[in-house]
Amino acid sequence: MFQRNLGLTLLAAGMALAAPPAKGDLSEDQIQSVIQKFAAKESEFAKAREAYTYRQTYKFHELDDSNRITGRHEVTADIVFTVEGKRTERVVKAPASTIKLIMTPEDEQDLRSVQPFVLTTKDIDKYHVRYLGKETLDEIPCYTFAVKPKKVEAGQRYFSGIVWVDDRDLQIVKSYGRGMGLKKKGSDNQFAKFETFREQIDGKFWFPTYTIANDTLIFETGQSQRIKMTVKYENYKQFKSETTITFGEAVDETKAGKPAQPGQEPPAPKK
Repeated sequence: MFQRNLGLTLLAAGMALAAPPAKGDLSEDQIQSVIQKFAAKESEFAKAREAYTYRQTYKFHELDDSNRITGRHEVTADIVFTVEGKRTERVVKAPASTIKLIMTPEDEQDLRSVQPFVLTTKDIDKYHVRYLGKETLDEIPCYTFAVKPKKVEAGQRYFSGIVWVDDRDLQIVKSYGRGMGLKKKGSDNQFAKFETFREQIDGKFWFPTYTIANDTLIFETGQSQRIKMTVKYENYKQFKSETTITFGEAVDETKAGKPAQPGQEPPAPKK
């Protein structure tokens, strides 16, 4: 993220990866079946997440050789809905930036869609997905896949790295990699390696909750800069519209069941 013109080239140093996955446990047909099923579940999740509000706290710090903070760029924003039901971002806190680096449009794209990576049925054909084996991640048995784009097109951002997929829920629970795309002529724009972790929020879907990157950026000019980046996604809540839309004849609530009252939490989904 950020450039001199630069994005970030980060290595998530100190973040321990799990043991190497065990290979040969699935046939090729089984592997393809798992890929199609987890892409379908990711599609369900992507649609469901669009109906949630949440708070996103982004912090990018420049550090000196002693890891002391010398520059800060921090933004806290609520992802909410207008009274008309339109999804929007409301900045809650944004102190004046004191960093020397410059955030690029590509960095903003990565923050929105690459770091909280979701691999849906619609996008699966854009990627090479290679099975690496099974692995236990924080006591969760996972299928592990290497993912990289088949073709890089102008104006598009892609994920390249590794994803861990829960072998029961068939959803991504962790991703490790970087955003990538066509490099603009004349720009020294490097992009971050990062780790994004998910948690099961609603008893059904795994939501991104934390992204971290920690590295020394080295530019083509030979200059370098220690940096640390974190993104927290908190307070996920399902959006409830108070507007009721009906088609045809009116519904008898005594037969159909009364709708949830504003502010009332829906029953927790059963796994």
